[in-house]
Amino acid sequence: MYVWPSAVVLAQYLWKHREELRSRTVLELGAGASLPGVVAARCGAKVILSDSDTKPLTLQNCRRSCDANGLTEVQVLGLTWGDISPDLVLLPELDLILGSDVFYEPKDFEDVLVTVAFLLQKNPKAQFWTTYQERSADWSIEVLLHRWNLNCVDIHLETFDADKPDLAGSSLPGSHSIQMMIITLKKDDQRT
Repeated sequence: MYVWPSAVVLAQYLWKHREELRSRTVLELGAGASLPGVVAARCGAKVILSDSDTKPLTLQNCRRSCDANGLTEVQVLGLTWGDISPDLVLLPELDLILGSDVFYEPKDFEDVLVTVAFLLQKNPKAQFWTTYQERSADWSIEVLLHRWNLNCVDIHLETFDADKPDLAGSSLPGSHSIQMMIITLKKDDQRT
């Protein structure tokens, strides 16, 4: 129940793009403490927070984050990465998917991307905005992106003022190597 540096960076990106969030439907994957989802909701988005359906305490924490921020309309849903559950299938049309530090454990990378690919195929105009802390130069999702027909664009932190030494009262990114990507579904003419 910790706000990771990646969540602070993603929240900064959301704040910089707050005008685009109004009335959009947003799903946060692996919400945990829910900072990005809470920021999106405070900016006027219709937000669904999700975390593993096997972690009821985490889901309870998502609800507490909403309560603490006066967000009564935010839905909290148990979704497990890689599991195409009825709750995942029945989600409303999404404009945006968020995930901060969902690329934490390499064993979970493909499950995260299976879920994202499913959601993007169901919502081809949607985007997946994700931040992660680089923990090893050996970890890569490039092969998985290709396998699941996904594009990735790196977003440089300086383009949204997230490269400052003191972001939201924390020492970012100095002691952390935070990266941001926007992942989309490849168009038919982009397949190789």
